Amino acid sequence: MSQPANLVPVNDPRRAVKRHEAGIAAAIQSVLDSGRYIGGPAVAAFENEFAAFLGVSTALGVGSGTDALQLALRACGVQPGDRVATVSHTAVATVAAIELVGAVPVLVDIKLEDYTIAPDGLEQAFRTAQEHPIKAVIPVHLYGHPADMPRVVKLAAEYHAVVIEDCAQAHGAAVAGRKCGAWGKMAAFSFYPTKNLGALGDAGAVVTADKPLASRARLLHEYGWRTRYISELPGMNTRLDPLQAAILSVGLKHLESDNEQRREIARRYTRALQGAPVAVPTAAPSVTHVYHQYVVRTAKRDDLKDHLAKQGIETAVLYPHPVHLQPAYKGRLQQVGSLQNAEQVCKEILCLPIFPELSEAEVERVESALRAWRPVG
Repeated sequence: MSQPANLVPVNDPRRAVKRHEAGIAAAIQSVLDSGRYIGGPAVAAFENEFAAFLGVSTALGVGSGTDALQLALRACGVQPGDRVATVSHTAVATVAAIELVGAVPVLVDIKLEDYTIAPDGLEQAFRTAQEHPIKAVIPVHLYGHPADMPRVVKLAAEYHAVVIEDCAQAHGAAVAGRKCGAWGKMAAFSFYPTKNLGALGDAGAVVTADKPLASRARLLHEYGWRTRYISELPGMNTRLDPLQAAILSVGLKHLESDNEQRREIARRYTRALQGAPVAVPTAAPSVTHVYHQYVVRTAKRDDLKDHLAKQGIETAVLYPHPVHLQPAYKGRLQQVGSLQNAEQVCKEILCLPIFPELSEAEVERVESALRAWRPVG
């Protein structure tokens, strides 16, 4: 099926680059002029700015979101063979990071309302994990909506587990005014180019308000060095590139206004879908949603996808298969049918275009197409 030349993309990081071209160019030039191409003032500046934005004491730049999760797990003392609870409806990086440290994923189902970890399911996992207690929990703040952090933190404390937040899709999201990343003992962020705060390549950060954990993470992220060439711990090599740090500092200045633009687009889509046979995203009480994705759920998913494609509107399915049903994991984590909500939503969800650089005309096109949709059958 041919598509119109004026396609409305589901995302387009090039537009953000164009919008901030002068600031990005100046930031890159400042790093080139500094002569500091590993670490240096650009990295330190971004780390301080990002920590202040989140309301934590420390942000440590690393090479990717996956590295951030792996580093946080190691800093929190998760060892090979330890059990770590998380969800199956997530980017595979969440589960991959657990296995990279030698730990064992314990997958919990999600809530249909916001696609985040179900506290009742988490409590059941804790109760049944007597022989091998759960050492850590990684709640994933999916699509820009926070997990139920008050309940997750409470449950984890009751069962003596550490909470490490996966904030890869939650830059600026909050619960009761407290930002994602400031709830757990540690948190991991990705700055992949399509994120609400994106770099121009791979980048990530570990954040924490716990000074001993921050010190341990700082050691681990660069070979276990406190003194150069002397490893106190068997560490990693995962560092935030100063060019990416400088670019991220430019983007951080606009993050709050960009998130508000995402919320406005979301409000418009929701109004356009009134009366349609779809579940639209909503924010739980006291939650600040940042709409990394605008995700609808409908049994008529393929019909809606085809309808929008004919109007030149791109969509995406994030994620088409839960982790426990993917070839690399199938049969060795949870079995088919064990996580009913995660398995159901993968058949019904659809992500619509949502990013701050969408033009007014493009948003109107999506609104019009949504209003005109008449599902078959």
